[in-house]
Amino acid sequence: MTNPESTAAPAGRARRAPRFHTLRVAAVEPLCDDAAAVTFDVPPLLADEFAFAAGQTLTLRRDVDGADERRSYSICAPVGGAPRIGVRIVPGGVFSTWLVTALAPGDAVEVTGPTGTFTPDPSVAGHHVLVAAGSGITPMLSIAASVLAGNRASRVTLFYGNRRGGSVMFADELADLKDRFPERFEIAHVLSREPREAELLTGRLDPAKLSELIAALVDVEAADHWWLCGPHGMVTGARDVLRGLGVPGERVHQELFFADDIAPVTREDRTSAEDAGPTSTVTVILDGRATTADVPRSRTVLDSAQQARPDLPFACKGGVCGTCRARVVEGTAPMRRNFALEPAEVAAGYVLTCQAEPGSETVVVDFDA
Repeated sequence: MTNPESTAAPAGRARRAPRFHTLRVAAVEPLCDDAAAVTFDVPPLLADEFAFAAGQTLTLRRDVDGADERRSYSICAPVGGAPRIGVRIVPGGVFSTWLVTALAPGDAVEVTGPTGTFTPDPSVAGHHVLVAAGSGITPMLSIAASVLAGNRASRVTLFYGNRRGGSVMFADELADLKDRFPERFEIAHVLSREPREAELLTGRLDPAKLSELIAALVDVEAADHWWLCGPHGMVTGARDVLRGLGVPGERVHQELFFADDIAPVTREDRTSAEDAGPTSTVTVILDGRATTADVPRSRTVLDSAQQARPDLPFACKGGVCGTCRARVVEGTAPMRRNFALEPAEVAAGYVLTCQAEPGSETVVVDFDA
């Protein structure tokens, strides 16, 4: 996740650990054969806690055969609307399949308040270029609608890649947005398995195609922010294209919905002999309370600290969602992988605790930072 210096709250802003609340489902709307939008009914007492910025996410929790399963889903509603998420079924996904095929209005779901820094400031005028594939459109819909409504001088260009027209999520809402802001919203649907009249709009949204689209439709020097959301390969390819065009890194913001081509290193990959190796004294600070324990250096801070602090925030445990973000205020904790934090956040000492291993004798990690 990203924290654009000029358009979002500072990376060091204080935060409390997100708490789960039971919300009722207000609506479940089919988007296409394998995707749906879920809207939650927030009671007045929780209105402030569930007020969200464009591009943020909600974390959902449910018990599946005794296991605490959590997933983060991007909010697709404009700022000021009811919290609404977009969900596409992941093959074999017990959580996404349940949300899309079994959930109904009136059902109860455990949900945390919004988190994330993939967030522009809609009040600041600018040209925002959005590059999305598949379900990566979900935060982009919120960003586009909020930016266009937030400042009459703002413009949005969206490049959206899918396989076929029937798999496009939020097709009607994107068309409505184009009707509302015809002069300030430009959208290019790119389909990889369905030919289109324009060759420019046919094919995969890969680096070559993105380069063509940018050359045809965007004045690179006039674009203020670039927002990338999709699978790992698409996002890294887009970053390479923008780097080659000389786009400053601080103007490029990314979010992944998964990292399918990078195998995660999990606790199960570690042997008991490794766990018996060197240890570190790790202190975690959450909601103003510090907890200290001696933990193996071979395990992540999150996995180890959860034994004493089960309230620590997490969702994907894959280095993608950023829910477990915290700041190392003493010692070192190198990460195995990182697909959520920007270089400026890492330089400021932030880590993904699901990927950070103790690297010094003493480590202090602050979730409140």
